[in-house]
Amino acid sequence: MIRIVGGGLAGSEAAWQAARRGVPVSLHEMRPVRSTAVHRTDRLAELVCSNSFRGDSLENAVGLLKEEMRRLGSLVMRVGDETRVPAGGALAVDRERFAAGVTAALEAEPLIAIHREEVQRIPEASAASPVVVATGPLTSPDLAAGLTALVGREQLYFFDAISPIVLADSIDRSRVFRASRRGRRERTKELAVGRTCGAGGEEEGDYLNCPMTPEEYHRFHAALTTAELAELHDFDRTPYFEGCLPIEVMAHRGVDTLRFGPMKPVGLTDPVTGRQPYAVVQLRQDNLAADHFSLVGFQTQLKWPEQRRVLRMIPGLEQAEFVRLGMIHRNTYINAPSLLAPTWQTRARPGLFIAGQVSGVEGYVESAASGLVAGLNAAALARGEEPRAPPRTTALGALAHYVSHADPSHYQPTNIAFGLIPVVAGAPRGRQARRRAVAERALADLAAWRGGDPEASAAAALQTGGAAQ
Repeated sequence: MIRIVGGGLAGSEAAWQAARRGVPVSLHEMRPVRSTAVHRTDRLAELVCSNSFRGDSLENAVGLLKEEMRRLGSLVMRVGDETRVPAGGALAVDRERFAAGVTAALEAEPLIAIHREEVQRIPEASAASPVVVATGPLTSPDLAAGLTALVGREQLYFFDAISPIVLADSIDRSRVFRASRRGRRERTKELAVGRTCGAGGEEEGDYLNCPMTPEEYHRFHAALTTAELAELHDFDRTPYFEGCLPIEVMAHRGVDTLRFGPMKPVGLTDPVTGRQPYAVVQLRQDNLAADHFSLVGFQTQLKWPEQRRVLRMIPGLEQAEFVRLGMIHRNTYINAPSLLAPTWQTRARPGLFIAGQVSGVEGYVESAASGLVAGLNAAALARGEEPRAPPRTTALGALAHYVSHADPSHYQPTNIAFGLIPVVAGAPRGRQARRRAVAERALADLAAWRGGDPEASAAAALQTGGAAQ
C-alpha cells in the first residue's frame, strides 16, 4: 500500500502510475473538508492559475517533457489532450473538464481509495509502505511544519499570482481580432469551437488580440503603475517567481518591459491597420464552450476594484465582466537539493517521496512529471524493486537531476529548459536542429529506460495525442 498526501497534479499522477502497476493506493485530499484561498472546487488536479500547459512542440523543452510523459502512460497528459482548447502552438485545456476527467479516472480505478481528509503529520514511511507527499504550494500549516522539521531549516517560499478571466460575450469583438503569432494554430481539428470573432464567419488563429496604440499603451502603463495593490504579509521578505511575475511588477521595471513581455506584438498583424500593433493583450480560450477567456500573462496583485478599473482600459474590454479576478498567494517549497535524490525519494528516509511544486519544481507539467516518477518509484519500492531515476539525457531525468543536485544555498524553483539537458555531441548547427537532436536522443533513451517496464509500454500504446513530429 502506498499513501499519497495531496490530490493535485503530482499526487493524482503518482496515484495513477502506482495503481497501473498493481499497487494499492490510499490518496488523501483535504478539500472540501479544508479549502484554500485559490481553489474553487473539490475536484482532484484542479488548475488554479492558468489553463495552459505551455508549448507542445518537441523543439520546446516542456513539449519534450509532455511527450515523455505520454509515452509513460501519463493520466494528466491523456486527459489534457482530451480536453484541449485552441491555444496556438501550446496545450491549453478546459480547466473544469480537465479536473473532472482526472477525478473520474481516479475514482474509477479499483486500486485507488480516495480519502477526503486533512493529513496533519507526515505519515510513517517504509519500503513496504511508501509515502508520497505531494501537497503542492499551498501546503497546510500543520503539514508544512512537519516538512520544516524534516528539512532541518526554514522552508522556502515565494509569491505567485493568478490571471483574471473574462466572460466572452462581454468582449467588444469590434475592437479585437483573432490570430495566433505568426499564424500558428492549435492542431486538433475536432476543436472548432469558438473560432468566430465579430460578425463574420470563422477566422484564423486561436487567440483574441486586443491591440493598443502608443497612446493607449502609455495610459494603461501609467494606470497600472499607480494602481493600489492588495496587502501581502511578509511582502518585503518574499520573492516572486520570475516566470510568473505580476504585470504591475513588470511594469515598474520599465515603460517598455510589458511590450517585450506578455504584451509583445511580434508576429501579429492588426487586420484593421494592416500593421503590427504597438502592444497587444492576448486572450486565451479557457473552456471548450468558449464562453470564458483568460488574459495571457496578466497575473496581478492589484486590489479587485483596481483590476476592474485598469483592465477595462484595454481595448475591447471596456465593458468586460470578470468571471474571476486575479489574486496573489504564497507558494511553499522545500530546499530539494539538501533533501531529495533524483528518484524523488528523501535521502534520509528512502520510503518517503516528495513531489510536485512543494519539491521545488515550477509549472503544471513539471509538477505532474515529478509525481509520475515518484509514483513509478514508490510502486517499485513497494514491489521489492529498486527505484530508478530516468536518464539525465531525458527531460524527466534532467528535471530530477536539477532538483537533487542544484546549489542548495541558492536554490530556486525552475521550469524544464533545454539548458538542463546535456548537449548532443556533434549536434547540427542551428538552434531548432540542435533541439530536435536532443529530443530524438531523449525519446530513444527513455524507450531504453522503460524497456523493463511492460506496464509503461502497454499504457503508451493506448495513449492518445502526442507532440508534433
